[in-house]
Amino acid sequence: MGLRGWMARRDSHSASGDTAALASVSGPIEVRLAAELASQATFDVSVRPLSNVPSTESKSQAATIRSTIAPSLILTKNPRTLIQLVIRTLSPSPTPRWTDGLVAAMINASSLALLNAGSIPMRGVVCAIAVGKTRHGDLVADPDERTAIEIVQGGCFAFMVADGAGLESNSTTVWTNWKSQELGTFDENDLISAREVARESIKEVYATMKSSFLPKDDKMDI
Repeated sequence: MGLRGWMARRDSHSASGDTAALASVSGPIEVRLAAELASQATFDVSVRPLSNVPSTESKSQAATIRSTIAPSLILTKNPRTLIQLVIRTLSPSPTPRWTDGLVAAMINASSLALLNAGSIPMRGVVCAIAVGKTRHGDLVADPDERTAIEIVQGGCFAFMVADGAGLESNSTTVWTNWKSQELGTFDENDLISAREVARESIKEVYATMKSSFLPKDDKMDI
């Protein structure tokens, strides 16, 4: 499985395949009156691309990450405040049409930043991974740059994971953008198969995230 470049440290840096992202969280802090919500905290997400010039794509990515991460947060605990998440991309996408690895890295960096902050109550941890189907029919988790060129269908899968009786029974799909990279539709069976590949792969992503917050002596137990 392609988690070669995965890094999970207290600096909230995440790498997926050949892409990487860094995230930081501020809050709960004072919120502008115009953005204030009486019953919950305002959750603001911004994405700053490698070029440092926000684009339509970065705004779309920010909206996607916000809707994906928000279900894991208990925002009602801090009404009339602001939770601000800022994500910086540290590398370009491997190919113009394959951005899902970068989206996965940004989602994982965001969850790490929230865990590291420790100031926002959470229902679970959102973990993500990219999965692609090659021209040869193989499903590949976290594809590298060379494999990404061969992908004809693919997407990012995000799961909310909560500790409990078992990881498999406590992971819920919260978002995916599975699509055909070429003209035409995709087979629903491919989506189902890809989701199961992602669900299995996300166990390692979650374990790596969790181990980054444990003392070195305890990491061998995960």
